[in-house]
Amino acid sequence: MSDRSLNPDQNLEAPAVDKIISSELIPIAPQGFKSGFIGIIGRPNVGKSTLMNQLVGQKIAITSPIAQTTRNRLRGILTLPTAQMIFVDTPGIHKPQHELGVVLVKNARIAIDSVDLILFVVDGSSIAGGGDRYVAKLLEQTQVPVILGINKSDQQPTDRPELDESYQQMAAAQNWSVAKFSALTGEGMESLQALLIEQLQPGPYYYPPDLVTDQPERFIMGELIREQVLALTREEVPHSVAITIDRVEEDPDITRILATVYVERDSQKGILIGKKGSMMREIGTGARQQIQKLVMGKVYLELFVKVQPKWRQSRLQLSDLGYRVEK
Repeated sequence: MSDRSLNPDQNLEAPAVDKIISSELIPIAPQGFKSGFIGIIGRPNVGKSTLMNQLVGQKIAITSPIAQTTRNRLRGILTLPTAQMIFVDTPGIHKPQHELGVVLVKNARIAIDSVDLILFVVDGSSIAGGGDRYVAKLLEQTQVPVILGINKSDQQPTDRPELDESYQQMAAAQNWSVAKFSALTGEGMESLQALLIEQLQPGPYYYPPDLVTDQPERFIMGELIREQVLALTREEVPHSVAITIDRVEEDPDITRILATVYVERDSQKGILIGKKGSMMREIGTGARQQIQKLVMGKVYLELFVKVQPKWRQSRLQLSDLGYRVEK
């Protein structure tokens, strides 16, 4: 990372992608066109974010083997000649251990009744468990149509038919349609898309056809930084991290970004910085490479680490860091 600093007197505008969507950019839908909001629901770590990226054909959601990676409700947009599908990626539904978890689960549950269709994603490489049954119980109470999506078909042993059977029984009990696919390899995506479109109602374009997400570019920058923390640290550190993008300065040749990484304890700050700053440099390098793909240009990224004690337990601090109950 460079030792150059941002000019505090520079007029710092939000990136161009944060523009207001004009109605002039949204075409009139043809006869028979379908559209709708599709909630991707499930317990943590079943591949919801990987599925979102696969469906829209671009990385907009971070992924990690660590549970509860997704914290904000994120929309991905897929526009086809016959339909526009707005996928709503939600935090995994789990038993909360702190105020942050309470907010995340509330947002996931709010999404259940605020979409047109639900894609209930399960991990097909393991048998249906208590977490899946808990989510299924919640979905029994909604009037929104549900499709059960059996993910990770590429990881299923061929000699264990009981894996699929445990989910097929769950779907049959509620008369849910079933789709089987691999979000990682893309296997089964065409069939899944066809089933989703079949369940949607006729509707308009909600977004311009070339848009893949409605999230501001700054939000995705912060998530790409957090993804590197998830990938490179262990134990309690990943769950205790929040990111703010403090400044973005765009020049013709480079985008300069100043961001803060928040943790809860001094020991976590030490882990993130590493010996002589080695961990922070590695996090910064990985994040910069991903952000350069996002902005399609050269990036200078400067990271700072700050301790914010017990931020996950404070509703006020959660709100300041961008985590609040969705409306």
